[in-house]
Amino acid sequence: MADCELCGAMKVGTRSVMMGRAEVQACKRCTDKMGLDEKKVAPGLAKARTTPTSTSGGYGGIGRKGKDIMLRGEKELASDFSKRVATARTKRGWDKRELARKMAEKINVINNVESGKRPTDAVIRKLERALDITLMVESSPDENRHVNSGNPRGLTLGDFLLGGKE
Repeated sequence: MADCELCGAMKVGTRSVMMGRAEVQACKRCTDKMGLDEKKVAPGLAKARTTPTSTSGGYGGIGRKGKDIMLRGEKELASDFSKRVATARTKRGWDKRELARKMAEKINVINNVESGKRPTDAVIRKLERALDITLMVESSPDENRHVNSGNPRGLTLGDFLLGGKE
């Protein structure tokens, strides 16, 4: 159950439809009323999505190797992971090349991590082992809260296109 992006109906059955070049979630009433066709998926792609691969780690993802510990939601990558890695590496007196060799990774991986690009879960585990540091920390709830005092359904595409007339 979801909300229709066209009429704003809440908690109704929706389906992906194409409206122009945009893919939207629409209820059956809007789909019938506007004559929209359900989004088609190529037969080969549909089969690939349903067939689990041996490298998917049981999550059905294509090409993903091993289990993604980020999917569990228990822990998250520390926001200062790049600084932690660089500090631990320099503390040990290693240059990037030496760390990469000890981890059996390429130096580009170390450069990317220290520049702030999120590493794969396998690289995170290797970094934690090689440097004896903790990069995965307990997840904390977002401190930002959205308080909405207006219309609870929000602005829909139908409101925008019709200019609020209906």
